Amino acid sequence: MKFMLIWRATDEAWANLGDVDFDKMLELTGAFNEEMIRAGVLLAAEGLDDPNQGVVVDFSAEPPIVTDGPYGEAKELFNGFYIINVASKEEAIEWAKRAPIRAAGFKTEIRRVPTIDEFPQDNEWIKKERAWRESTGQL
Repeated sequence: MKFMLIWRATDEAWANLGDVDFDKMLELTGAFNEEMIRAGVLLAAEGLDDPNQGVVVDFSAEPPIVTDGPYGEAKELFNGFYIINVASKEEAIEWAKRAPIRAAGFKTEIRRVPTIDEFPQDNEWIKKERAWRESTGQL
C-alpha cells in the first residue's frame, strides 16, 4: 500500500528551529531517507519552497482568483512529503514516528494513496490512465 506522509509545521515551530544548523538538518534528513531506501519503502520525497513564493488559485469566483503567498489564514503549512510503499497504515505510522525533525508544532499527516485498481475499470478515463501508467512503467 502506498501512503503519503505530509509534513506540516506552524510558523512558531519553524522559528524555533532557527538555531539548528542547516547542515545538521540535512544530515538527519539524509540518514532518514537512506534508512527508508535501504528498507525498500521510499518511492518519492520532496520539500516545498517558501510559501512566500507560492500562489493559491481560488475557484470560489469566475474567473478563478489567483492570490500570492503567504497565506495568512493558514496555521500550519504543508512543507514537504514522502510517498512510501508499506504493508499497512501501522507501518506508515511507525515510519512517520522516526521523522528526523521532532519538536512541538511539527506534525505528519498520513494518507493512503488509492491504486488505479480501486476505480471503475470500465471507465474511459481510467482506461486511458491505466494505458499511460503502463507505457511509463508505473504499472
